[in-house]
Amino acid sequence: PFIDPGKEFPELAPLRANWPLIRDEAVALQQMQKIRAADGYTDIGFNSFFRRGWKRFYLKWYGTAHPSASELCPQTTALLKSIPTVKAAMFAELPPGSELRPHRDPFAGSMRLHLGLATPNDDRCFIDVDGQRHSWRDGEWTMFDETYIHYARNDTDQDRIILFCDIERPMRWRWAAAVNRFVGRSLLSAGASPNQEGDKTGGINRVFRYFYAARLKAKALKERNNPLYQTLKWGIFILVVVGIVLL
Repeated sequence: PFIDPGKEFPELAPLRANWPLIRDEAVALQQMQKIRAADGYTDIGFNSFFRRGWKRFYLKWYGTAHPSASELCPQTTALLKSIPTVKAAMFAELPPGSELRPHRDPFAGSMRLHLGLATPNDDRCFIDVDGQRHSWRDGEWTMFDETYIHYARNDTDQDRIILFCDIERPMRWRWAAAVNRFVGRSLLSAGASPNQEGDKTGGINRVFRYFYAARLKAKALKERNNPLYQTLKWGIFILVVVGIVLL
């Protein structure tokens, strides 16, 4: 599942060549506590990761750079803008003792790039993709197919910060490439999540914020008064079924 990004995507070379510059901007963000979990429930794609300690700062997400990224990371965003095949990018932090449990990404339109920036440089901090492990090192990179089951752990006492990018997957046919780009522009861009006030929140995340808040309230009601919860749940279900039948 791992491939050599330098061989398969030569246009990405400026990222690795300038990794110290990218690292410096990432570390500055960390010191300002800008690499963090989403405020509220505005990141449906990575919501479950936050409970495990994972943090992020978006640079771009299937569109133009976040305003906060252009302001705080001007050199990194300029590099990313110069490489059209980079569709999404972020700084991703995995603190000491954190883990990401096994998962896979359902959309096969991209390849996942990891560039080590400030890492423990230790085999105890690793990602496992389909049974094969890669340990991050400063200035080194790897790429993998995120549709394979993968998980990550940081069993060291140091933070791990990487540049995380989605790279447009090469397609055999032009029509397939066109469909892939359309999905990115229309659907994946709706999953945009803000770093701070002034950044765009995509439509999916605007809806998810209220849905997840309602889910938490329902869970609290179930723990507090399960009979009432069951009554309301089945009542809503019956109303939905009746509404569908009447339509």
